[in-house]
Amino acid sequence: MRLRVEFTTEPFDLDEAPAHAVVAREVIEAAELDAVDVGPFGNTAEGSADAVLGAVDAMLRRTLTAGATRISLQVNVVEDGDR
Repeated sequence: MRLRVEFTTEPFDLDEAPAHAVVAREVIEAAELDAVDVGPFGNTAEGSADAVLGAVDAMLRRTLTAGATRISLQVNVVEDGDR
């Protein structure tokens, strides 16, 4: 099964990326995921269920430790035709 995760971390800072946003980016980029897209207002990544769920677990734990006060997240099953 393939999954797509979309997430944002808060609080936002438009002048400089907060530590929790940097940590989230590092976790997602280091994971074995496909189609990683990180941006200032949202992040998306896709991969196998195990890879996505492992990355989400690490991202949640590390961004909360780094100061995130809210993490919005959506996980969708990706069909082969959705790619």
